[in-house]
Amino acid sequence: MTLGRPATPSPTPPGAALSVQGTSPWRLPTVLQPHRNLLTHYLLTSLLTGPAFPIFALVRYFKFHTLRYALDEEGITMRWGILFRREVSLTYARIQDIHLSSNVLERWLGLACIQIQTASGNARAEITIEGVQDFEAMRDLLYSKMRGARERPSAAARSTALASGEPEALTAALREVASEVRALREELSRAPARENSDG
Repeated sequence: MTLGRPATPSPTPPGAALSVQGTSPWRLPTVLQPHRNLLTHYLLTSLLTGPAFPIFALVRYFKFHTLRYALDEEGITMRWGILFRREVSLTYARIQDIHLSSNVLERWLGLACIQIQTASGNARAEITIEGVQDFEAMRDLLYSKMRGARERPSAAARSTALASGEPEALTAALREVASEVRALREELSRAPARENSDG
């Protein structure tokens, strides 16, 4: 089963591994588009709207053709729309829960929806990934990225470590600040010389 074709070739070099122990069919970063069965699903469900079928079918046709999922090491972005462009970005650290759902029609088409929820207090999913046939691999990828983001020390934790007086961390941070200040000073001293030579 496939998720659909990548919209753009992945810039990741061949042989680069994901942190999902090789179970994921995607190399990050990548941009994915939904499987063509999603268009079938959209058109069949639009039939249920009766006389409004042409309008709903047209709206969903354009959504299918513009829907893209961009995944990288930091998070996921979902974008769609022609007249009214919408984009939702979510970092892996913000993900609280991931749900899989599929109705009878979606199961017949080999699809499922991955609903990604955050701690925003909203009952609805922040992002719903549709048109996925490799939905279990996608869910596993998102779970592994979510766990990895939580295990990395946050900026607040690093500043707490500095404040607690760990000498190695404090020394490293001061050296980094000093090197950036030196680079900035050199850049500023070169700027007037460039202006004089241009004048």
